Amino acid sequence: MRTRRNPFRLAAAALAVVLAAAGVAAGGTGHAAAAGCRVAYAVSSQWSGGFGANVTVTNLGDPISGWTLRWSFTAGQTVTQAWNATVAQSGTTVTATNVAHNGNLGSGASASFGFNGSWNNAANPVPSTFTLNGVTCTGGTSPTPGPPSPTVNPTPAPTATPPPAGGTPPVRTVRVYWLKPSDVAYDQRWPDGIAAVMREAQRYYRQELGKTFTLNNPVVEVVNGDHVKSWYENTPNGSERYWWSVFNMQQELMRKLGLRSPDNRWLNVGEISAEGPGAGGGGGGGWVILCQHDADGAAGVNGPMNRWYGGMVHELGHALGLPDSASTDGTPMSASFYNYPNTHFSQAQKDKILAGPYGAFLS
Repeated sequence: MRTRRNPFRLAAAALAVVLAAAGVAAGGTGHAAAAGCRVAYAVSSQWSGGFGANVTVTNLGDPISGWTLRWSFTAGQTVTQAWNATVAQSGTTVTATNVAHNGNLGSGASASFGFNGSWNNAANPVPSTFTLNGVTCTGGTSPTPGPPSPTVNPTPAPTATPPPAGGTPPVRTVRVYWLKPSDVAYDQRWPDGIAAVMREAQRYYRQELGKTFTLNNPVVEVVNGDHVKSWYENTPNGSERYWWSVFNMQQELMRKLGLRSPDNRWLNVGEISAEGPGAGGGGGGGWVILCQHDADGAAGVNGPMNRWYGGMVHELGHALGLPDSASTDGTPMSASFYNYPNTHFSQAQKDKILAGPYGAFLS
């Protein structure tokens, strides 16, 4: 992980905003509605206040060129983030619509997607009924219905991941994002691993300062990228290729989620599963932006974990206003972060964090 000798200010460049959601098909086709379907719904992970689920829908009827799956929650669950489908919720009713790469389903073909949600910590039952393009999924087939009555198109695909349960996160907290390029498969190890690194950094700051930052719930907001991995890696942004992937990520996060740089509401941490030759990342001005090797490391697939724990502590130090140390001095603001957890802030560094622009975020 490379950082500048002095903290850098991460600024957004002017971007042309494309309003159309690329490749999203709205609703099912009226002339070839599915005559049968089967749905597998499984809770993949569950934690206090949140859960992850995977859904597979199989078309048992005529081929379709676009699909909409609907179900209702019965215990107050709320979808907060989704991947491989555009998911919207109105009251208890959830609507999932295909994305560009999984809209065509021949007879017997399947499509899978996943989502994170909130629950009441008491009951999280599997929905009892699903419909595919208006046809109830029973695991069998039935005669193809006639042309459906005109309906209002589903809500257009949002340009950003829905905010965590409860709306906009509280101010003076740390928001963490994993930006997943459109051609990168979702894997729960990445948000789980990044969350674990953030919790360890949270613990370390309390150990060192006697106070620490607050993480949001969910800790990691999964953001579906607008572009394929190679776009983030090869689209110039900044004076050096070192910054291309992370600057492209940061600017997309700012545009989609209404973030600023610097941002007096939250500390922001972004990680992207894209890298490119010589790519790196850094921190400063209330931001940490990191590329694929850091995201992979957090997921436990790229080197010993103490390197990724120490690296996050280091970059958060930059985000909180600290410069690099002038020498390897035993503090995490030098190469001593590789020795994590055997590294400690100096008293001067502690004082500077607490007196800095984000010191009030720590409690």
